[in-house]
Amino acid sequence: MSLTKEIQKRRTFAIIAHPDAGKTTLTEKLLLFGGAIKTAGAVKSNKIDTATKSDWMEIEKQRGISVATSVMGFEYKEIKINLLDTPGHQDFAEDTYRTLTAVDSVIMVIDCVKGVEIQTEKLMEVCRMRNTPVICFINKLDREGRDPYDLLDEVEEKLNIKVRPLSWPIGMGKSFKGVYNLYDKKLNLYTPSQRQLSDDRLEIKDLEDSKLVDKIGPNYAEQLREDVELIEGVYPDFDPKEYLEGKVAPVFFGSAVNNFGVNEMLDTFIKIAPGPKSRNTEDREVVPDEKNFSGFVFKIHANMDPNHRNRIAFLRICSGKFERNKPYNQVRGTKPLRFSNVTSFMAQDKEIVDEAFPGDIVGLYDTGNLKIGDTLTDGENMTFKGIPSFSPEIFREVINKDAMKTKQMEKGLKQLMEEGVAQLFTFEMGSRKVIGTVGQLQFEVIQFRLKNEYNATVEFSPMNLYKACWISSTDKKALDEFVRSKNRHIARDKEGKLVFMAESKSWLQMVQDNYPDIEFHFTSEF
Repeated sequence: MSLTKEIQKRRTFAIIAHPDAGKTTLTEKLLLFGGAIKTAGAVKSNKIDTATKSDWMEIEKQRGISVATSVMGFEYKEIKINLLDTPGHQDFAEDTYRTLTAVDSVIMVIDCVKGVEIQTEKLMEVCRMRNTPVICFINKLDREGRDPYDLLDEVEEKLNIKVRPLSWPIGMGKSFKGVYNLYDKKLNLYTPSQRQLSDDRLEIKDLEDSKLVDKIGPNYAEQLREDVELIEGVYPDFDPKEYLEGKVAPVFFGSAVNNFGVNEMLDTFIKIAPGPKSRNTEDREVVPDEKNFSGFVFKIHANMDPNHRNRIAFLRICSGKFERNKPYNQVRGTKPLRFSNVTSFMAQDKEIVDEAFPGDIVGLYDTGNLKIGDTLTDGENMTFKGIPSFSPEIFREVINKDAMKTKQMEKGLKQLMEEGVAQLFTFEMGSRKVIGTVGQLQFEVIQFRLKNEYNATVEFSPMNLYKACWISSTDKKALDEFVRSKNRHIARDKEGKLVFMAESKSWLQMVQDNYPDIEFHFTSEF
């Protein structure tokens, strides 16, 4: 198959949401409809003993939340779908933000009971930065939720994007009858089933058709006719071009836990969602159908298989064809890298692939050469832009509880930091190790993974720190003097860069005023 045809058949997207909106459950059902799994798992359920495919880490199974982005690839109606299930919890926002740089579109899940929540708004802001096309899936229609019109208004107001319903619910909660697909003019009747697929779809081109009344009764039929007339009158016709430009969000309704409304969205998604898009480097725009290969690392994960201490870099392919065993230029490095173990993903399940194309996400087994943001090419020296890096907000000192396991702890910390889970700072004076994160829950994850994956036991002691500031200066003498005078507050990050650990906002301002030759940076990318 030609490069152009391979590109045309690919769709790479992320599922994002506020915690508990049903994001991971929706992921499971998309895999179920795609034939990638036979039985869907449950995130939290006493009745279903099958764990979800995307929440495969031990801590995820215990807590019922996603703490790391999962990558899953499957084929649906001859379209190759690359799906990334992201953490919803704000404490793992960094992982989600980085993931959004590697996708071409997004499906945003909204709980029909709770509506638009704060994390949904934050994630939407990141999508707006790149005009990423967004589809909304309003979930949990099997529960008594809010009025669909009110939900649409809230999405428009809080997320600052126009909406266009492409399906519409008939009833809600106990009276939920199904959804009418406005895009394909089909009625889908609701039959609750958590584990099996149902496809009871009736094509109704004319809502005056007597079959409608036979299926849902006269009252619901009349209500549906009124709703559809109102929608078609209030909302302009769906314009795929506006969706692709990130100006309008198509909206679907359903119940992911009951496999309902998911199929309509998936069928429409493969028709309207964008294929692999061009990406900007610091020098030029890279288009997918260029002959030469290029791609970037957006995530690193250690110990996907706890039995083998492996480290996998997630690579988004941007142009050309990636081939196993071929040497590639690591733009930041000094020598070509060759990858004999290249995998595609189904969460933690992997299979070796010989080639991959723009839009694909592949895993590269790595011994420590790669880091987040690295660019790989056929030879050209260029760096892809837009891998965000965040300044930590919470700081804790690492306390090693077992001196006999110091090596294991240091190895574990190094690998977890390379994943981008958090940032590690080592003080120049006393070699104290301090971890900085954007959320409290990350410390629990680090503690859990150090114990379970590295057999190292740690505790975290709170530190009175306001900000970690990377420092630089064009005057080496001034920088050396600053480091000497503030030695007690100087640390180095995992790359060895100098960092000033400020204890308060006012003190930081005073130090900045007193040392005008020193530049203070709130991100390590300077």
